[in-house]
Amino acid sequence: MSDDLRLRAVAEDDLPEFYAHQLDPEAGRMAAFGAADPADTRAFAAHWMRILTDPRNLAWTVTVDDAVVGHVLVFPAEGRTEVSYWIDPARWGRGYATRALAALLREVTRRPLYARTATDNIGSLTVLRRCGFVIRSTERAYAPGRGEEIDEYLLELPA
Repeated sequence: MSDDLRLRAVAEDDLPEFYAHQLDPEAGRMAAFGAADPADTRAFAAHWMRILTDPRNLAWTVTVDDAVVGHVLVFPAEGRTEVSYWIDPARWGRGYATRALAALLREVTRRPLYARTATDNIGSLTVLRRCGFVIRSTERAYAPGRGEEIDEYLLELPA
């Protein structure tokens, strides 16, 4: 690929880009476990304040040719360390999610790592599998982004 994908620390100036990315209805439906109201600026600001001020979290902005295209995260959840990512839906289908997650996995060497995705989010499942994650279980949980309970995969990147 000729583009220059990089990870860097999240800057305050990145947050408006992240906010715009989450407003896409299809992205919100696919992510499923995002905000119930993606247009709620207060909830968005509070969410990112929690991410950026908790020292257990690691957050990176994904850039391509110096343009913000998304973010990747590492965070504690239910006694495990999980990863998450969000790529601007206008840039889906270009391999950015796979490359960003692979870059994150080179930086974060702790294993095992875990991830979750809605069972019908084939794109995210493909990204996770390409990066070595394997399905460990299927769970049912409330998805705020869909307003209902859905099935989700819990995936593991083994040691």
